[in-house]
Amino acid sequence: MTRIDRYILMLYLRTLLICFCSLGGIFVVFHAFSNLEALAEHAEAKGGFVHAMIDYYGPYLLVIFDSTSPILALMSLLFTIGWLRQSGELTSILAAGVRHGRLLQPMLIAALLIVGLGLVNREWVLPHYRNKLGNRPNVDAATAERPLQPCYDRQAGVLVEGKSLITEGKQLVNPAFHLHAAYPGFGSQLNARQAVWRPADEQHPAGFLLNDVARPQAIDELSSARLNDRPVLFTSKDNAWLQPQQCFVATSVDISMLEAKGSSKKYTPIFDLMRRVRNPAVHTSSKVRVDLHARFLRPLLDFSLVLLGLPLAVSRGDKNLFVLVGHAVILVGMFFGIKSLAATMGSSGYLLTPPMAAWVPILLLSPLAYARYRSVQYV
Repeated sequence: MTRIDRYILMLYLRTLLICFCSLGGIFVVFHAFSNLEALAEHAEAKGGFVHAMIDYYGPYLLVIFDSTSPILALMSLLFTIGWLRQSGELTSILAAGVRHGRLLQPMLIAALLIVGLGLVNREWVLPHYRNKLGNRPNVDAATAERPLQPCYDRQAGVLVEGKSLITEGKQLVNPAFHLHAAYPGFGSQLNARQAVWRPADEQHPAGFLLNDVARPQAIDELSSARLNDRPVLFTSKDNAWLQPQQCFVATSVDISMLEAKGSSKKYTPIFDLMRRVRNPAVHTSSKVRVDLHARFLRPLLDFSLVLLGLPLAVSRGDKNLFVLVGHAVILVGMFFGIKSLAATMGSSGYLLTPPMAAWVPILLLSPLAYARYRSVQYV
C-alpha cells in the first residue's frame, strides 16, 4: 500500500465515520427528546445518563449501520472523490499517471470490508440485542411482554396460542394450547398460567412446560398421551419429574416461531430461519423463505450497489457534488425499488418463487455492476 493509498483510505474512512455519526446523531436527538421521561427513569436505574444512553441507543446504532452500510459506503466514496476534486488533489494525482481505477482500489477494498462487517453485525451481533429493540427506555427487556403470533404444529396436532410472550425468559403468558388431534380425556384445549420452553433432554423431547394448568381441571389424574407412537402430552401421573398441576407438551414450535412481526422477529439469526424452513411440523410462509434466500445473497447485492455508483465518481460531465449526490439518490432508489418489487412478488407467489425473488436482483444488477466497474478502470 502506497502513501497515496493510505491517505485516500483514511480520508474515506473519516468521511464514512462522519456520515454514520450524522445519521445516528439525528436519530438519537429526535428520539431522546420525545422520550425524556422514560430516559430519566432508565438513567436512574442504570446509575447515570451516559450509561443509560449507551445501553439503550447502542443497539439502535447497530440497526442504523445494518440498514445504511451499503449506502454509506457509496456516499462516502462519492464525497471522498468530490473532496479530492474540489481541493485540486485529484488533478495532481491523475497528472502523475494514476488512473481512476487505481485510485478507487483502496476505497473499494474498504467498502468490501464494510459489507463484511455488516454481515457479522447482522448475523452475530444484532440477534443478541434484538429483544431490546422496540421497547421504551424504561422497559426491562427481560420482563417485557411481546405480542404472540399463533403457530400450528402439524405433527402434534397442537395450535400454540397465548396472551403474550417474554422472549428472554422463553415464556408464554396465559398459554392456550388447542388440541386438534384426539387426546382422550384432555378435551380440546390446555390452559395454564404460564408455559416455559424447555430443550430436549433425557426425560423429554423439546417443548413447553405448562405451570398451574387450569384446563382440564383433573390434569394430575390423566395419563400421558401419544400421537402416532410419538409422546406429546406428559402428566405428573406417569412422570415423576413433573409437579402437580404441571403438564409438558412436546412440540417443535419454539419461542422464535411465536414472535409477531417487529424488530425482535426481523433480526432472527439466519440459523433459526433455516431451522424453521426445514421443520416439517410448521408451515413456513413464502415471505420467510424469501427473507432466508435474501440474507444469503445480501452481501453480494450490497457490494453491487457500490460498484453501480462508480461511474458517478469519475464522471467527466457536471462535477457539482450535489448533482452527483442527487444522481446517487436516484440510483439507490432504483436499486431498492427492484429489490423490494422482487421480494413482494416472491412473498405473494406472483410470477416468482421465493428463491427466484432473491436471485432476480442479483441477476439484473450484478452484471451491470461489473460492467460499470470495468468502465472506470482505464478512465
